[in-house]
Amino acid sequence: MALEIICISLIVIILILNIFLIIKNKKTNDNSDLIKNINLNFEKQNEIYKQINEMLLSAIKNYNETVLTGISQNLQLQKQELIVVQNRLESILKSNEDRLARATQILDSGLTKLQTDNEKKLEQMRQTVDEKLNVSLEKRLAESFNIINNRLQSVYEGLGEMKQLATGVGDLKKVLTNVKTRGVWGEVSLANLLEQMLSPDQFSSNVAIKDNQERVDFAIALPGKDDKTILLPVDAKFPIEDYQRLVEASETGNVQQTEAAKKGLEKRVKEEAKKISEKYILLPKTTDFAVMYLALEGLYAEVLRMPGLAEELQREYKVVICGPTTLSALLNSLQLGFKTLSIEKRSSEIWQLLGVFKQEFGKFVDLLAKTQKKLAEASNTIESATKKSRTIERKLKNVTGIEEESDILLESGEDEINDDGE
Repeated sequence: MALEIICISLIVIILILNIFLIIKNKKTNDNSDLIKNINLNFEKQNEIYKQINEMLLSAIKNYNETVLTGISQNLQLQKQELIVVQNRLESILKSNEDRLARATQILDSGLTKLQTDNEKKLEQMRQTVDEKLNVSLEKRLAESFNIINNRLQSVYEGLGEMKQLATGVGDLKKVLTNVKTRGVWGEVSLANLLEQMLSPDQFSSNVAIKDNQERVDFAIALPGKDDKTILLPVDAKFPIEDYQRLVEASETGNVQQTEAAKKGLEKRVKEEAKKISEKYILLPKTTDFAVMYLALEGLYAEVLRMPGLAEELQREYKVVICGPTTLSALLNSLQLGFKTLSIEKRSSEIWQLLGVFKQEFGKFVDLLAKTQKKLAEASNTIESATKKSRTIERKLKNVTGIEEESDILLESGEDEINDDGE
């Protein structure tokens, strides 16, 4: 572009010179000389044009060669720079891979070490907890075995009582097989139950309640106010004839005879309850109710099946009907009452036992506190392990940031390459 400007400037200068020469010659020479001069000038101009063209072509050629040489050099330089950049990029990638491998190795070793430490601590915690639990369990098992031994002793004693009861049942069977003694079967059955359930000083037989010759079969001594004794009258009744008639009528299926037998049995039971109420209930010497004992469970069941009979006897005559099973339950409840009274009398001994129990319980509470402390230590260790696991999770999340770090390193590498090129 600069050469073209120079050429144009030279042409303009030559034209100006020609015009100047023409004007000058016009003043001094004639036309022929002017024409010669013009021709001469044109020839000179043509030569000058040729020289200028040659110079332009040479200059353009040199310029093109220079430009091509520069472009070739620039291309070669850029190629070399690209090779350098590629080498730098490969070096950066390799460095990043090495860093990532080292970070992975460090993380793996850290995780392995942390896992090993956690396993050791968990094993120590397990051993500590097992030791504490074993000690506690051994103590509790020893206490449980002692309790079981005591309970078994009580069971053995109960079995002995059951053997005695079986012996009494055998005696009752003997009584039942004897026709002559069937009339006193109710009293014998009641006596056996009382002897089995109560101690001899807790009941009496053939007790005179009122100032007459009427005597109740048995009277159970109950504790009353001001250490006085109150008697519970228990009289055995065995209306076997009425019960047998009812059973026979039921077996034959005769409805009328069955209803008649039921009414007869009901009437007999009411009469006996009235006699018991009039003869054996005397306040405050006795309780305000008495017990009518029916020796057979079947007889007792038939009486209970009669609508409203048991309630009427309790309401009108203050008499409670009991069979062998219900009387046993009543005697058990009375026995518990007697035991409660005995416990009250031996309250001082019980107080001492409670004192010993209090001391042992205090030791037990201390042991529980120590166990709780150990469990708290174990809980703290577990909490520490949890915190470490959370730290590991955060570090694992930070691994994803390595890619971002690689991008930053690439950008910094490109900046360094640009600085080197400049």
